Amino acid sequence: MSLIELNKNTVNTSESIAESVNTNAAVIRKIMGMLKKADLITVQPGVAGIQFARDYADITLLDVYHAVHVVKDNELFSVHNNPNPNCIVGQNIQGSVEHYFHRAQQAMEDELKTMTIKDVINDIRKDVHS
Repeated sequence: MSLIELNKNTVNTSESIAESVNTNAAVIRKIMGMLKKADLITVQPGVAGIQFARDYADITLLDVYHAVHVVKDNELFSVHNNPNPNCIVGQNIQGSVEHYFHRAQQAMEDELKTMTIKDVINDIRKDVHS
């Protein structure tokens, strides 16, 4: 997403973004579809170019995480759904670790909601000029 701002004077395509992050353009198109569905970016059909749907200073990393994280209920951690009910660990593992995982998830989300795309862009610009 930082490329959208940093390359705002050029056309941002899935191919150019894929080249920057060293991946396949199809991967970028899939992610862009998720970001568009979450109303974080706009893409004009037939026109190569991606823009922010709102001010990037108002887009948090939590917004991005929720847009692209495809695990059930946006959980960072999960426990195997079908443990062995005849095993003491299998019977109890989910209840034993679930609250720890929830606390870790909440801490991560609390931190991500304090950071914006603008913060990331500013850090990149700072690193370039160092």
